[in-house]
Amino acid sequence: MRAAIVHYWLLNMRGGEKVVEALCRLLPDADLFTLFYDPDRVSPLIRSHRVHASFLQPFRKRYRSLLPLMPMALESFDLRGYDLVVSSESGPAKGVIAPSSARHVCYCHTPMRYLWDLYPAYRNEWTRSRLKRALMAPLANYLRLWDYASAARVDDFVANSANVRRRIWKTYRRESEVVNPPVAVETFYNKPPEDYYLIVSEFVAYKRLDAAVRVFARNGRKLRLVGDGPEFKSLKRAATANIEFCGRASDAELRELYARCRAFLMPGEEDFGITAVEALASGKPVIALGRGGALESVPTTDPLGGLLYAQASDEALQQAIEQWDRSEQQVDPRALQAYAARFSETEFARKMAPFLHPPDPHEQLTGRTR
Repeated sequence: MRAAIVHYWLLNMRGGEKVVEALCRLLPDADLFTLFYDPDRVSPLIRSHRVHASFLQPFRKRYRSLLPLMPMALESFDLRGYDLVVSSESGPAKGVIAPSSARHVCYCHTPMRYLWDLYPAYRNEWTRSRLKRALMAPLANYLRLWDYASAARVDDFVANSANVRRRIWKTYRRESEVVNPPVAVETFYNKPPEDYYLIVSEFVAYKRLDAAVRVFARNGRKLRLVGDGPEFKSLKRAATANIEFCGRASDAELRELYARCRAFLMPGEEDFGITAVEALASGKPVIALGRGGALESVPTTDPLGGLLYAQASDEALQQAIEQWDRSEQQVDPRALQAYAARFSETEFARKMAPFLHPPDPHEQLTGRTR
Protein backbone atom coordinates (compact mmCIF):
# COMPACT_ATOMS: atom_id res chain seq x y z
CA MET A 1 0.00 0.00 0.00
CA ARG A 2 1.44 3.35 -1.07
CA ALA A 3 0.47 6.14 1.33
CA ALA A 4 0.65 9.93 1.11
CA ILE A 5 0.34 12.31 4.07
CA VAL A 6 -0.79 15.85 3.21
CA HIS A 7 -0.23 18.63 5.74
CA TYR A 8 -1.00 22.30 5.14
CA TRP A 9 2.56 23.53 5.86
CA LEU A 10 5.67 22.22 7.59
CA LEU A 11 7.28 25.38 8.93
CA ASN A 12 7.50 24.61 12.67
CA MET A 13 6.69 21.94 15.25
CA ARG A 14 3.31 22.63 16.85
CA GLY A 15 0.36 20.38 17.58
CA GLY A 16 -0.48 19.67 13.95
CA GLU A 17 3.09 18.70 13.17
CA LYS A 18 3.14 16.36 16.18
CA VAL A 19 0.18 14.57 14.60
CA VAL A 20 2.12 14.34 11.33
CA GLU A 21 5.00 12.75 13.26
CA ALA A 22 2.62 10.16 14.72
CA LEU A 23 1.22 9.44 11.26
CA CYS A 24 4.76 9.00 9.97
CA ARG A 25 5.33 6.33 12.61
CA LEU A 26 2.13 4.55 11.61
CA LEU A 27 2.94 4.89 7.89
CA PRO A 28 6.75 4.67 7.84
CA ASP A 29 7.01 4.55 4.03
CA ALA A 30 4.57 7.39 3.35
CA ASP A 31 5.48 10.38 1.22
CA LEU A 32 4.65 13.86 2.54
CA PHE A 33 3.00 16.64 0.54
CA THR A 34 2.83 20.20 1.86
CA LEU A 35 2.33 23.73 0.62
CA PHE A 36 5.49 25.08 2.31
CA TYR A 37 8.47 23.27 3.81
CA ASP A 38 11.37 24.40 5.99
CA PRO A 39 13.51 21.36 6.83
CA ASP A 40 15.45 23.28 9.49
CA ARG A 41 12.32 23.81 11.60
CA VAL A 42 10.82 20.32 11.62
CA SER A 43 11.84 17.10 13.35
CA PRO A 44 14.34 14.53 12.03
CA LEU A 45 11.47 12.05 11.69
CA ILE A 46 9.63 14.32 9.25
CA ARG A 47 12.86 15.08 7.38
CA SER A 48 13.48 11.34 6.98
CA HIS A 49 10.44 11.07 4.70
CA ARG A 50 10.28 12.18 1.11
CA VAL A 51 8.70 15.65 1.23
CA HIS A 52 7.06 17.32 -1.78
CA ALA A 53 6.49 21.08 -1.47
CA SER A 54 4.10 22.99 -3.74
CA PHE A 55 4.98 25.54 -6.40
CA LEU A 56 4.40 28.24 -3.74
CA GLN A 57 7.51 27.10 -1.85
CA PRO A 58 9.74 30.01 -3.02
CA PHE A 59 7.33 32.41 -1.28
CA ARG A 60 7.11 30.57 2.05
CA LYS A 61 8.26 33.56 4.12
CA ARG A 62 4.97 35.27 3.19
CA TYR A 63 2.83 32.15 3.45
CA ARG A 64 0.06 33.79 5.49
CA SER A 65 -0.80 36.12 2.59
CA LEU A 66 -1.00 33.37 -0.04
CA LEU A 67 -4.26 31.76 1.09
CA PRO A 68 -6.13 32.57 -2.18
CA LEU A 69 -3.56 30.55 -4.16
CA MET A 70 -3.51 27.53 -1.85
CA PRO A 71 -6.44 25.64 -3.44
CA MET A 72 -4.70 25.71 -6.82
CA ALA A 73 -1.42 24.62 -5.24
CA LEU A 74 -3.03 21.70 -3.42
CA GLU A 75 -4.82 20.54 -6.55
CA SER A 76 -1.52 20.54 -8.45
CA PHE A 77 -0.11 17.64 -6.41
CA ASP A 78 0.16 14.42 -8.43
CA LEU A 79 -1.19 11.65 -6.20
CA ARG A 80 -1.54 8.99 -8.88
CA GLY A 81 -0.35 5.60 -7.66
CA TYR A 82 -1.25 6.16 -3.99
CA ASP A 83 -3.69 3.80 -2.31
CA LEU A 84 -4.19 5.88 0.84
CA VAL A 85 -4.18 9.67 1.29
CA VAL A 86 -4.25 11.08 4.83
CA SER A 87 -4.74 14.83 5.03
CA SER A 88 -3.97 16.76 8.20
CA GLU A 89 -6.28 19.75 8.13
CA SER A 90 -6.69 23.08 9.87
CA GLY A 91 -5.35 25.14 7.06
CA PRO A 92 -6.32 23.82 3.63
CA ALA A 93 -5.08 20.25 3.09
CA LYS A 94 -8.05 18.05 2.30
CA GLY A 95 -8.50 19.79 -1.07
CA VAL A 96 -6.00 17.57 -2.85
CA ILE A 97 -7.32 15.51 -5.75
CA ALA A 98 -6.81 11.85 -4.90
CA PRO A 99 -7.26 9.08 -7.48
CA SER A 100 -10.65 7.38 -7.49
CA SER A 101 -9.03 4.12 -6.36
CA ALA A 102 -7.50 5.71 -3.25
CA ARG A 103 -9.04 6.13 0.17
CA HIS A 104 -8.86 9.69 1.53
CA VAL A 105 -8.93 10.08 5.32
CA CYS A 106 -8.93 13.61 6.74
CA TYR A 107 -7.65 14.11 10.29
CA CYS A 108 -9.28 17.45 11.04
CA HIS A 109 -7.85 19.73 13.73
CA THR A 110 -10.61 22.19 12.82
CA PRO A 111 -12.28 23.60 9.71
CA MET A 112 -10.36 26.72 8.73
CA ARG A 113 -11.01 29.22 11.54
CA TYR A 114 -10.40 32.35 9.47
CA LEU A 115 -13.14 31.30 6.99
CA TRP A 116 -15.75 29.97 9.40
CA ASP A 117 -15.95 30.37 13.20
CA LEU A 118 -13.56 33.31 13.52
CA TYR A 119 -14.18 35.04 10.20
CA PRO A 120 -16.02 38.08 11.67
CA ALA A 121 -13.20 38.65 14.18
CA TYR A 122 -10.49 38.38 11.50
CA ARG A 123 -12.38 40.76 9.20
CA ASN A 124 -13.55 43.35 11.72
CA GLU A 125 -11.12 43.27 14.64
CA TRP A 126 -7.80 41.61 13.78
CA THR A 127 -7.22 42.92 10.23
CA ARG A 128 -5.70 46.38 10.58
CA SER A 129 -5.37 47.24 6.89
CA ARG A 130 -8.45 48.77 5.24
CA LEU A 131 -7.38 47.35 1.89
CA LYS A 132 -7.18 43.83 3.33
CA ARG A 133 -10.60 44.22 4.91
CA ALA A 134 -12.04 45.29 1.55
CA LEU A 135 -10.53 42.29 -0.21
CA MET A 136 -11.47 39.76 2.45
CA ALA A 137 -15.19 39.46 1.69
CA PRO A 138 -14.99 38.28 -1.97
CA LEU A 139 -11.91 36.12 -1.31
CA ALA A 140 -13.43 34.51 1.77
CA ASN A 141 -16.65 33.79 -0.13
CA TYR A 142 -14.70 32.02 -2.90
CA LEU A 143 -12.60 30.07 -0.39
CA ARG A 144 -15.62 28.97 1.66
CA LEU A 145 -17.28 27.60 -1.48
CA TRP A 146 -14.10 25.70 -2.38
CA ASP A 147 -13.59 24.47 1.19
CA TYR A 148 -17.15 23.14 1.43
CA ALA A 149 -16.96 21.50 -1.99
CA SER A 150 -13.58 19.88 -1.25
CA ALA A 151 -15.08 18.10 1.78
CA ALA A 152 -16.81 15.82 -0.73
CA ARG A 153 -13.37 14.52 -1.75
CA VAL A 154 -12.89 12.94 1.70
CA ASP A 155 -14.02 9.37 2.42
CA ASP A 156 -13.64 9.52 6.22
CA PHE A 157 -13.31 12.46 8.57
CA VAL A 158 -11.54 12.01 11.90
CA ALA A 159 -11.95 14.87 14.41
CA ASN A 160 -9.38 15.67 17.07
CA SER A 161 -12.13 16.32 19.66
CA ALA A 162 -15.89 16.29 20.14
CA ASN A 163 -15.67 20.07 19.85
CA VAL A 164 -14.23 19.76 16.32
CA ARG A 165 -16.65 16.96 15.44
CA ARG A 166 -19.49 19.49 15.99
CA ARG A 167 -17.69 22.04 13.81
CA ILE A 168 -17.21 19.49 11.00
CA TRP A 169 -20.92 18.70 11.00
CA LYS A 170 -21.88 22.38 11.18
CA THR A 171 -19.46 23.36 8.39
CA TYR A 172 -19.48 20.40 5.98
CA ARG A 173 -22.53 18.37 7.11
CA ARG A 174 -20.25 15.33 7.41
CA GLU A 175 -20.11 12.79 10.23
CA SER A 176 -16.74 12.10 11.88
CA GLU A 177 -15.12 9.92 14.51
CA VAL A 178 -13.14 11.41 17.41
CA VAL A 179 -9.49 10.45 17.88
CA ASN A 180 -7.68 12.79 20.25
CA PRO A 181 -4.22 13.96 19.09
CA PRO A 182 -1.14 12.14 20.40
CA VAL A 183 1.01 13.46 23.25
CA ALA A 184 4.30 11.86 24.29
CA VAL A 185 3.06 11.87 27.88
CA GLU A 186 5.78 9.57 29.19
CA THR A 187 8.51 12.09 28.29
CA PHE A 188 7.19 14.80 30.64
CA TYR A 189 8.09 14.98 34.33
CA ASN A 190 7.25 16.93 37.46
CA LYS A 191 9.41 19.14 39.69
CA PRO A 192 8.55 21.33 42.69
CA PRO A 193 6.82 24.47 41.41
CA GLU A 194 8.60 27.79 41.09
CA ASP A 195 6.85 31.12 41.20
CA TYR A 196 5.78 31.58 37.56
CA TYR A 197 2.82 30.81 35.36
CA LEU A 198 3.38 29.44 31.85
CA ILE A 199 1.84 29.86 28.40
CA VAL A 200 2.97 27.83 25.36
CA SER A 201 1.33 29.07 22.19
CA GLU A 202 1.59 30.51 18.72
CA PHE A 203 1.33 34.30 19.07
CA VAL A 204 -1.85 34.84 17.05
CA ALA A 205 -4.90 36.93 17.94
CA TYR A 206 -7.44 34.18 18.61
CA LYS A 207 -5.24 32.69 21.36
CA ARG A 208 -6.08 35.81 23.46
CA LEU A 209 -2.54 36.16 24.80
CA ASP A 210 -3.06 39.90 24.98
CA ALA A 211 -5.58 39.34 27.80
CA ALA A 212 -3.04 37.32 29.78
CA VAL A 213 -0.36 39.97 29.28
CA ARG A 214 -2.69 42.73 30.45
CA VAL A 215 -3.78 40.76 33.51
CA PHE A 216 -0.24 39.91 34.58
CA ALA A 217 0.98 43.43 33.87
CA ARG A 218 -1.57 44.58 36.46
CA ASN A 219 -1.28 41.83 39.08
CA GLY A 220 2.54 41.67 39.11
CA ARG A 221 2.74 37.87 39.08
CA LYS A 222 5.46 36.24 36.98
CA LEU A 223 4.46 34.95 33.55
CA ARG A 224 6.59 33.16 30.95
CA LEU A 225 5.43 32.86 27.34
CA VAL A 226 6.92 30.30 24.95
CA GLY A 227 6.37 30.74 21.23
CA ASP A 228 6.41 33.35 18.47
CA GLY A 229 4.14 34.76 15.81
CA PRO A 230 2.64 37.92 14.31
CA GLU A 231 1.37 39.25 17.66
CA PHE A 232 4.82 39.25 19.29
CA LYS A 233 5.56 42.98 18.91
CA SER A 234 2.22 44.14 20.28
CA LEU A 235 2.46 41.69 23.21
CA LYS A 236 6.00 42.83 23.96
CA ARG A 237 4.93 46.48 24.02
CA ALA A 238 2.18 45.74 26.54
CA ALA A 239 4.39 43.61 28.80
CA THR A 240 6.00 44.66 32.08
CA ALA A 241 9.19 43.44 33.75
CA ASN A 242 7.47 40.45 35.40
CA ILE A 243 6.55 39.00 31.97
CA GLU A 244 9.25 37.01 30.16
CA PHE A 245 9.24 35.98 26.49
CA CYS A 246 11.17 32.74 26.03
CA GLY A 247 10.98 32.44 22.23
CA ARG A 248 10.73 29.03 20.62
CA ALA A 249 12.06 26.54 23.16
CA SER A 250 13.63 23.19 22.34
CA ASP A 251 11.81 20.05 23.47
CA ALA A 252 14.14 19.69 26.47
CA GLU A 253 13.75 23.35 27.47
CA LEU A 254 9.98 23.14 27.11
CA ARG A 255 9.71 20.07 29.34
CA GLU A 256 11.76 21.81 32.00
CA LEU A 257 9.53 24.90 31.83
CA TYR A 258 6.43 22.73 32.21
CA ALA A 259 7.99 20.78 35.08
CA ARG A 260 8.81 23.86 37.18
CA CYS A 261 5.81 26.13 36.52
CA ARG A 262 3.19 26.91 39.13
CA ALA A 263 0.28 26.48 36.70
CA PHE A 264 -0.35 26.51 32.96
CA LEU A 265 -2.60 29.11 31.30
CA MET A 266 -4.79 28.71 28.20
CA PRO A 267 -6.73 31.99 27.79
CA GLY A 268 -8.12 31.32 24.29
CA GLU A 269 -10.62 28.78 22.97
CA GLU A 270 -8.69 25.76 21.70
CA ASP A 271 -9.76 23.06 19.26
CA PHE A 272 -8.49 20.43 21.70
CA GLY A 273 -5.55 21.69 23.77
CA ILE A 274 -2.40 19.61 23.31
CA THR A 275 -0.41 22.04 25.47
CA ALA A 276 -2.89 21.55 28.31
CA VAL A 277 -2.31 17.79 28.15
CA GLU A 278 1.46 18.36 28.15
CA ALA A 279 1.07 20.44 31.32
CA LEU A 280 -1.06 17.71 32.95
CA ALA A 281 1.54 15.11 31.93
CA SER A 282 4.02 17.28 33.84
CA GLY A 283 1.77 17.13 36.91
CA LYS A 284 0.78 20.78 36.55
CA PRO A 285 -2.73 22.26 36.77
CA VAL A 286 -4.34 24.21 33.94
CA ILE A 287 -6.29 27.48 34.18
CA ALA A 288 -8.25 27.78 30.94
CA LEU A 289 -11.16 29.46 29.24
CA GLY A 290 -14.00 26.99 29.67
CA ARG A 291 -14.86 26.61 26.01
CA GLY A 292 -13.93 24.28 23.18
CA GLY A 293 -11.36 21.56 23.71
CA ALA A 294 -10.53 22.54 27.29
CA LEU A 295 -13.88 21.05 28.32
CA GLU A 296 -12.56 17.68 27.14
CA SER A 297 -8.89 17.81 28.11
CA VAL A 298 -8.86 19.51 31.55
CA PRO A 299 -10.36 17.60 34.53
CA THR A 300 -11.90 19.83 37.19
CA THR A 301 -13.11 17.24 39.71
CA ASP A 302 -11.30 13.91 40.20
CA PRO A 303 -8.44 14.43 39.70
CA LEU A 304 -8.48 18.18 40.19
CA GLY A 305 -6.53 19.28 37.13
CA GLY A 306 -7.26 22.96 37.13
CA LEU A 307 -9.94 25.59 36.78
CA LEU A 308 -12.13 26.61 33.86
CA TYR A 309 -13.56 30.14 33.76
CA ALA A 310 -16.62 31.02 31.72
CA GLN A 311 -16.13 34.52 30.31
CA ALA A 312 -13.47 35.58 27.80
CA SER A 313 -12.55 38.72 29.73
CA ASP A 314 -9.58 40.09 31.65
CA GLU A 315 -11.64 40.23 34.83
CA ALA A 316 -12.68 36.58 34.60
CA LEU A 317 -9.06 35.48 34.05
CA GLN A 318 -7.89 37.51 37.04
CA GLN A 319 -10.64 36.05 39.23
CA ALA A 320 -9.73 32.53 38.08
CA ILE A 321 -6.08 33.06 39.07
CA GLU A 322 -7.11 34.37 42.48
CA GLN A 323 -9.53 31.48 42.97
CA TRP A 324 -6.85 28.99 41.97
CA ASP A 325 -4.44 30.41 44.54
CA ARG A 326 -6.87 29.32 47.24
CA SER A 327 -7.20 25.70 46.01
CA GLU A 328 -3.69 25.05 44.70
CA GLN A 329 -2.68 22.69 47.51
CA GLN A 330 -5.32 20.14 46.45
CA VAL A 331 -3.42 19.13 43.29
CA ASP A 332 -1.93 15.62 43.10
CA PRO A 333 0.76 15.64 40.37
CA ARG A 334 0.76 11.85 40.04
CA ALA A 335 -3.01 11.78 39.53
CA LEU A 336 -2.70 14.38 36.76
CA GLN A 337 0.03 12.38 35.05
CA ALA A 338 -2.11 9.24 35.24
CA TYR A 339 -5.05 11.15 33.74
CA ALA A 340 -2.90 12.44 30.87
CA ALA A 341 -2.01 8.86 29.87
CA ARG A 342 -5.35 8.55 28.05
CA PHE A 343 -3.96 10.92 25.41
CA SER A 344 -0.77 8.93 24.75
CA GLU A 345 0.74 8.17 21.36
CA THR A 346 -0.13 4.50 21.93
CA GLU A 347 -3.82 5.36 22.30
CA PHE A 348 -3.68 7.50 19.16
CA ALA A 349 -2.12 4.66 17.18
CA ARG A 350 -4.72 2.16 18.42
CA LYS A 351 -7.66 4.39 17.51
CA MET A 352 -6.27 5.50 14.13
CA ALA A 353 -5.35 2.00 12.95
CA PRO A 354 -8.83 1.13 11.58
CA PHE A 355 -8.78 4.22 9.36
CA LEU A 356 -5.36 3.43 7.88
CA HIS A 357 -6.00 -0.15 6.78
CA PRO A 358 -6.79 -0.72 3.12
CA PRO A 359 -10.56 -0.57 2.52
CA ASP A 360 -12.59 -3.66 1.83
CA PRO A 361 -13.03 -4.06 -1.97
CA HIS A 362 -16.79 -4.46 -1.48
CA GLU A 363 -16.90 -1.05 0.27
CA GLN A 364 -15.18 0.56 -2.71
CA LEU A 365 -17.66 -1.00 -5.15
CA THR A 366 -20.68 0.10 -3.14
CA GLY A 367 -19.35 3.66 -2.68
CA ARG A 368 -19.20 3.64 1.11
CA THR A 369 -19.30 7.15 2.62
CA ARG A 370 -19.67 8.66 6.06
